[in-house]
Amino acid sequence: MPTPSSSPDEPDELRDGGLSGPTAGDREERTGGDREEPTVEPREAPIAEPHEERARCTVDRDILRLAIPSLGALVAEPLFVLADSAFIARVSTTSLAGLGLASTVLTTVVGLAVFLAYSTTAAVARSFGAGRRREAISRGIDACWLALLVGAAAALVLLVAGEALLALFGPSPEVLAEATIYLRISALGLPAMLAVQAATGLVRGLQDATLPLAVAVGGAIVNIPLNALLIFGLDLGIAGSAIGTVIAQWGMALVLLAAIVRRARREGIGLGLQPANLVAVGRDAVPMFVRTLSLRVVVIASTVVATGLGDVQLAAHQLTTTVFTVLSLALDSLAIAGQALTGRYLGASDPRTVHAVTRRLMVWGVGGGAVVAVLLLAASYVVPELFTPDVAVQESLRAALWVLVITQPIAGYVFVLDGVLMGAGDAPYLAKVGSLIAVLVLPGAVAVALWAPGGPLGLALLWLACNFFFMVLRAISLGLRVRTDDWMRLG
Repeated sequence: MPTPSSSPDEPDELRDGGLSGPTAGDREERTGGDREEPTVEPREAPIAEPHEERARCTVDRDILRLAIPSLGALVAEPLFVLADSAFIARVSTTSLAGLGLASTVLTTVVGLAVFLAYSTTAAVARSFGAGRRREAISRGIDACWLALLVGAAAALVLLVAGEALLALFGPSPEVLAEATIYLRISALGLPAMLAVQAATGLVRGLQDATLPLAVAVGGAIVNIPLNALLIFGLDLGIAGSAIGTVIAQWGMALVLLAAIVRRARREGIGLGLQPANLVAVGRDAVPMFVRTLSLRVVVIASTVVATGLGDVQLAAHQLTTTVFTVLSLALDSLAIAGQALTGRYLGASDPRTVHAVTRRLMVWGVGGGAVVAVLLLAASYVVPELFTPDVAVQESLRAALWVLVITQPIAGYVFVLDGVLMGAGDAPYLAKVGSLIAVLVLPGAVAVALWAPGGPLGLALLWLACNFFFMVLRAISLGLRVRTDDWMRLG
């Protein structure tokens, strides 16, 4: 039981001076056996405050230890798309619109497979927290094999049916031709993209966020000048952009997989493909897949509506989506810390620390979102001109960015709680509410499509329906869930 100088909610680890290890049940009670409560004198009343402050500082350090490297890794990878968008915008608006369509398909495939990262992080962290290190690494290896197989199958589908899939969006023939070139070449990098997700999930589950950072930054450093050379130096246009990104993705995958192979060999863990294990990993990931599918439905619906609004709005929508991706992944670094820490301390049967981490993450999420909103508001007066010389695209982009400004604090809250529940293995709940919210949001997108207002107003309304309203509903559903303990499963 807590000592008189401890906060009732303060986890045992924090009273011992830190989050010291993956197990929590073998520590001795600091207060000893039964004893009389001391007489409380006035000067002793505020003693709890320093302990509470130390507890908050300890949790914050643990969060930042994972979140800061993850932030770098998450921001580095979207720089691929950000650089592509900036380069291709200088080629032509048609090419930029084609990149937008192809990127929507690619990010849908990669996004639907995000369970390879999120489920792996949660499962590995839980095993690691329970002291089962070999099991943790083995589960990550199974996820890497699954990633390579799923990526190869997805690449084959896009190579064969990619053009027909893009045509469903209803683009102009010129935009369709550019999108098809980019999609078919980029499909060759899908196995690498998914392997990077699974390998990153394994490493983060082992509480190491530094290696993914180094790999992501290295990939971005190679990708940006390589794409510039291929697009402008060799005059390959949108094809050069795709080729450069494929090369960078395969380089990243090989570096991560090589590190995992070395770690597995040190532990004496087999690297072979285990079909039974793959089936188990895939079965456990189904709810996470459904959750992600519901998110992608909203993204695809917004792209379809933007396509109907015209090439200018579609180009601006692609740029806005790129900016949102960078911002959301930056905030998602806190969610990654939540996944890893929640899985670890639930595995260690330590719910008090999980509650402490969750409370601090909510503060960091809303605060981080507010900071991002202020920065984005200032950037909205500069960024459109940097991205494109087309004045019409600039105006529509600025209007959509203003919608993102008011959404960011809510998004920060959503992302951190999403991460906590994923780390807890609460994917079935996320799948159910995600599907329901997608159904509630789609009528707004349909209304914008039917009204089809021109200029910046149309794109602003589309982002209000498919981003702001979407985040509000997610915030309500996640907030209600964490008010209970139904999502906690110990051990």
